[in-house]
Amino acid sequence: MYDFDREIDRHGTWSVQWDGIADRFGVPDLLPFTISDMDFASPPEVLAALRERVDHGVFGYTDWRLGEFREAIRHWYASRFATEIDTDALVYAPSVLNQLSQLLRMWTGPGDGVVVHTPTYDGFRKAVTGLGRELRGVPLGDLEALERELARPDSRMLLLCSPHNPTGRVWTEEELTVFAELAERHGAAVVSDEIHADLTTEGHRHIPWTRIAEPGRGRRWALVTSGTKAFNFPALSGSYGIVGDPDERTAFVRRMETGEGLASPAVLSLTAHIAAYRQGADWLDELRAYVAGTMSTVRERLATGLPGVDWEPPQAGYLAWIDLRPLGIEEARLQEELVAVEKVAIMPGGVYGTPGFVRLNVGCPRKKAERGVDALVRAAGRLRTT
Repeated sequence: MYDFDREIDRHGTWSVQWDGIADRFGVPDLLPFTISDMDFASPPEVLAALRERVDHGVFGYTDWRLGEFREAIRHWYASRFATEIDTDALVYAPSVLNQLSQLLRMWTGPGDGVVVHTPTYDGFRKAVTGLGRELRGVPLGDLEALERELARPDSRMLLLCSPHNPTGRVWTEEELTVFAELAERHGAAVVSDEIHADLTTEGHRHIPWTRIAEPGRGRRWALVTSGTKAFNFPALSGSYGIVGDPDERTAFVRRMETGEGLASPAVLSLTAHIAAYRQGADWLDELRAYVAGTMSTVRERLATGLPGVDWEPPQAGYLAWIDLRPLGIEEARLQEELVAVEKVAIMPGGVYGTPGFVRLNVGCPRKKAERGVDALVRAAGRLRTT
């Protein structure tokens, strides 16, 4: 039903990925596989709803609690995740990171520790350290290290990415339950960023944190998310969350409306969310299948061109997290080769605290993704030392 092979020229649209490439890589006109947005148009159902709202012509102050926004979220969680949510527990903010920043101010103080898994989404690092908190990383899968960090007296928060960015790992219910028990045992708040939840691959099931917190584990917890990632409208802004404790929820809303001055949400974001959650399921399912096909192509080309790299597609998302350490390549040299010779921009693993990897965004038409992985294969092949 939907054409994901269609190439759309994004130049001149103030795109961070395309027009802002020189800001990060120092060179213009690179083919980008960088920031986590997609090159696909948003679902036609979303675009139709936006056009209808624009045609109305009046964009006065709005309230996200009025109208269909909360009910559309309830419908989405019931139909996609078999999860009933309390719409009265919902909160709103301009972005997921904005929610995180507010929760950090509420539940931690300057110098406190915030525990995350490594590699770590760079937005987490900026938010945590920018507020004067200490980012404490533990390797993915290392429960002993996780408990050790949470047990430190000044570790006040466990910050999850679920599914995980950049690896695409989908946490199991058993893993999430252990996280909750450890956080409760050591008195740490939990914030679960679930913006990639809609992008799981076949055979993997996302478990919303509300399901884990239902038995009453911990007073301070929040799920923060948005439809902007899965349906590709991040420039419209807008996110929502679920704050478990009613008093904490009231405090969050009060802070947003007073300290942050959030008098009115972006009405087009509300419109887009409602359309996506009510009418976008078919588009999303086709997108997921298309991205899975692209990931299979990436795997085949890596296996052929770089046989020393044993890579499997992620369990969620359109970001290929590729371990190049077996090739013995220095990250700076690889980046220089990719930029200067191949004319492509691919995110280095060091951005996420794990040098030796790359993060390749394949949320794009397959021909573009093939160009990216082929450039990576050529560059790494020329530099490999093992």
